[in-house]
Amino acid sequence: MRASGILMPVFSLPGPFGIGTLGKEAFAFVDFLAEAKQTYWQILPIGPTGYGDSPYQSFSAFAGNPYFIDYRLLADAGLLTADEVPAAQPVGPIDYGALYNERPVLLKKAADRLLAAPTPAYEDFCDAQDFWLEDYALFMAVKAAQGQAGLADWPDELRCREPEALAAAEAALAESVNYYKAVQFFFYTQWNALKAYANGKGIQLVGDIPIYVSPDSSDLWTHPELFQTDGRMHLTQVAGCPPDAFSATGQLWGNPLYDWEYHKKTGYAWWTRRMANCMKLYDVVRIDHFRGFDEYYSIPYGDKTAEFGHWEKGPGIDLFRTLEKNLGKLDVIAEDLGLLTDSVIEMVEESGFPGMKVLQFAFDENEDSPYLTHRYERNCIVYTGTHDNETTRGWFRNLSQHDRNFAKAYIGCEGKHETAAVWSLIRAAMSSVADRCVIPVQDYLCLGNEARINEPSTLGDNWKWRMKKGQLNEKIIEKIYKMTKLYGRLVKEEPEEKEKTESDVEMISDK
Repeated sequence: MRASGILMPVFSLPGPFGIGTLGKEAFAFVDFLAEAKQTYWQILPIGPTGYGDSPYQSFSAFAGNPYFIDYRLLADAGLLTADEVPAAQPVGPIDYGALYNERPVLLKKAADRLLAAPTPAYEDFCDAQDFWLEDYALFMAVKAAQGQAGLADWPDELRCREPEALAAAEAALAESVNYYKAVQFFFYTQWNALKAYANGKGIQLVGDIPIYVSPDSSDLWTHPELFQTDGRMHLTQVAGCPPDAFSATGQLWGNPLYDWEYHKKTGYAWWTRRMANCMKLYDVVRIDHFRGFDEYYSIPYGDKTAEFGHWEKGPGIDLFRTLEKNLGKLDVIAEDLGLLTDSVIEMVEESGFPGMKVLQFAFDENEDSPYLTHRYERNCIVYTGTHDNETTRGWFRNLSQHDRNFAKAYIGCEGKHETAAVWSLIRAAMSSVADRCVIPVQDYLCLGNEARINEPSTLGDNWKWRMKKGQLNEKIIEKIYKMTKLYGRLVKEEPEEKEKTESDVEMISDK
């Protein structure tokens, strides 16, 4: 099935509360997608974030981000008064420090009102999510009591979950634990309402999950047996990437590595629970760093660089055969970017999952990239760029002269301005043989690198961009629709006149 969609992080939505939320702006974005006849809304991970604000470093593989909870919806539910809802803020870059300080104050008021008279819906939620919720809430409560210290810096008796210390924490922090459970109820309630609305409009949500969990997470704390540790909650090996042409010392991510032998002995029970939860939250799941299931790069804990790591075998296709046996057929996108070995390629092919093609990777001096559209097979998903890339306009501006000339010749926009180049790249993606096509919203808006989401291996300026209200106007909606129709990506073809009018042609021209 040929279809298309848009990549738009929840946090990048416009809105009055300093960050995108699950409120009316999210519903309006669904309406926009439906009007433009898109099929997919791809987001970034939605878990609670810690230091660095990266959605790929979350306190839990199951919890939702409290920053996305919409105050207006809490007021509609009678959990906040109208006077308590903050005044609207101008839409601008996200100030995570302000969110960190301000959000808990209002969420605590809403939680207190819920907990004073728990609803059947809340009790049902706690029962249904018991396999992770209690552990996560206690983890966050202990973390708060420890001044937000990372797990590695907790007192030994708490870090190692010694029964006496754990029982004392549960008793002393019961109120805090209930607060964190209530906040997750708020998130899940609002998320499920948004998903139901999107599905009702024919829009599928494409979620994104990191392969690894954070070293500061409830997952590691409550299930250390799943990871490579010394038995006292100290990591022995951590994740990363080896040195390459882009980094002489490699990339040191620092995430816990899985004990895959243990996972296999349990029939991949934790991964089954994780994917089952994901398939309820999303319609399609993109798994980041898919190659790590075939081979993973293991770096000794404590190393300052990734130079002295080595490759180890992962579970390979066995994991996904087990997941399919337990859960049925999965709609998964394999993030298979980068240098791929034959065994990785074989694993992706055997899984049947579509891999990713990124057009920004296609134009280099070799002029023989696998990301050139004429080399695609149908079972893939094509992007102009991702959250880790420059915007297409920024990328095009920064190309070498050779690569820019090659790109212009390939996409047929010689002598035209940057905006035309962006739309020509979008056209190349949409017209490709790839079954699915997803375009970052910044590219449809032809924005430069001021709208970049993330620059890998940097801290400070990432995960902050937000779209302004009104940027997605009717002209853009119409242009997206016309291109979607032209290249056969309307999932439900509507009766249309056989001949395209001049206005239609004008609407999809590269301007």
